[in-house]
Amino acid sequence: MVKKVYVIIHSLWGHTKTIADEIVKGLEETGVEAKLWRVPETLPKEVLDKMHAQEFDLPVITAQDLVEADGLFFGLATRYGTASAQIRSFIDSTGQLFGTAALDGKLGAIFTSTSTQHGGHETTALSFISTFVHHGIIYVPFGYKSGLLFDTKEVNGGSPWGAGVISPSDGSRSVSDKEKEIARAHGKQFGGVVKRFN
Repeated sequence: MVKKVYVIIHSLWGHTKTIADEIVKGLEETGVEAKLWRVPETLPKEVLDKMHAQEFDLPVITAQDLVEADGLFFGLATRYGTASAQIRSFIDSTGQLFGTAALDGKLGAIFTSTSTQHGGHETTALSFISTFVHHGIIYVPFGYKSGLLFDTKEVNGGSPWGAGVISPSDGSRSVSDKEKEIARAHGKQFGGVVKRFN
C-alpha cells in the first residue's frame, strides 16, 4: 500500500508555498503519495488585499482530513517566533482528534519561513513540537545527514529542525536555489522514513 503524506501550509506571499512545492517533489521521488493543502485563512479579504497577499489554488484542509495521512508535514510561517495565527487556529480545530487520539503514531515534520535570518526558525519548530506531543505524532527532524546544511557560502533558512526560507516582508528576496535544494532533500528524507515506518 502506498504511504500518504499531507503537506499543510499557510503562505501569504508564496515563499512557504515555493518550499512546499519542492518538498512535495522530494516526497514523490521516494514513491509516497504527497498532497499539498492550505489551512483556512483567518484574515478578511480587504486586509489580505492591502497586504498584497497571493491567492493559491490549493484545497483547504479540515481537521478530519489529517486522519487519512501516514505523515503530516507542516509549513509554518513564523510570527514572533511561533507559528502564524492561521496555523494555530487550524490546530485549535483538532480537539476532537486529540480527544480520540486519532493522530497517535503518525509521523510529523516541520519547515519554516521567517522574515529575517534569525527570525525564529528554530523556536517556531520547537514550539510546534508541543502540538505533535499532545497528539502523539512522532517528530522526524531533518538532521544533518544530507550534508547540505554544512554549506555556509550563502545565507539560507534551512536547519536540522527542517527546511526553511528567509522571506523579508518587503518581497526583496526570493527563495534561493539552495533553499529549494534543501527542501527537496528534506521531502526525500521524510518520505523515506514514512515508507520504512510500519
